[in-house]
Amino acid sequence: MAELELKIDPNSEVPIYVQVKNQLRLAVEKGVLKSGTQLPTVRNLALELGINANTVTRIYADLEREGYLARRHGIGTFAADPRGNEDREVPGRAQLIETVRQLKSLGYTDRQIIEMTAEALGEVE
Repeated sequence: MAELELKIDPNSEVPIYVQVKNQLRLAVEKGVLKSGTQLPTVRNLALELGINANTVTRIYADLEREGYLARRHGIGTFAADPRGNEDREVPGRAQLIETVRQLKSLGYTDRQIIEMTAEALGEVE
């Protein structure tokens, strides 16, 4: 079973669901979770993170649909091979798309998202 070090920032504007999903996606993209590595059960991860099990179920289902995880009924959930999916050709692309979707759902325009991104890049440098 994988030893995950997921961190949740309860003060972040990013929903916990997105924080966990992005961390798991990135762990698969970077090879921290290698293909075939078993993830904690839904219940165990929910308890470890102090979040609702339904949230973990939704995260696992989304990442399975995106090709990052594979579920084997009766056995568990495993990291999948990150190669072969267009969304994952560039590490972080799917995470960026998810962030843009979240910002749009909050009502931000394309121009506002671009401006915020430019500001954030300036803060990182």
